[in-house]
Amino acid sequence: MKIYTKTGDQGTTSLLGGTRVPKHHIKIESYGTVDELNSWLGILRDSAKNLSEVETLLVIQERLFTIGSHLAVEPSKNNIKIPEIFTDDVLLLEHKMDEMEKSLKPMKFFVLPGGNQIVSFCHVARCVCRRAERNIIHLTESENVNPLILQYLNRLSDYLFVLSRKWSVELNAQEIPWKPNRG
Repeated sequence: MKIYTKTGDQGTTSLLGGTRVPKHHIKIESYGTVDELNSWLGILRDSAKNLSEVETLLVIQERLFTIGSHLAVEPSKNNIKIPEIFTDDVLLLEHKMDEMEKSLKPMKFFVLPGGNQIVSFCHVARCVCRRAERNIIHLTESENVNPLILQYLNRLSDYLFVLSRKWSVELNAQEIPWKPNRG
């Protein structure tokens, strides 16, 4: 099987179920952004060999593929077998954040993204996660989306922020507070 099919050369792609839609369709934007997020998490995982949470990132990447498959299914083809996402997936992120926050100083200010390259990557992933969430909210205006998907992405963006703070501590990177009108 060749990787290229030439079927998308006219600007359309197939959903799981066979229906062709424009590549700019909100479904494609939604699962494409989840795919982009997954790629950023791959960068995080590859860059964090000696840091905490590497195994959790792998679990998250697998969940993002599950979410992408849910978003790629044609709404009328609900008989297609795809993996499930569970409440426990959301709870895992909450548990991991609670554990990480035990070793962090309480937040007293907003922080500027940066301090170390991998911390910056965390912030980029967090922003892409929020974009995926916004796209999926837009998608919910025209079709039903499993509410756990939005819950998961909402928690994931929070997780990525807490992870950026945890890695800042592990790497002894400075968290620079945001000070409005810094001169």
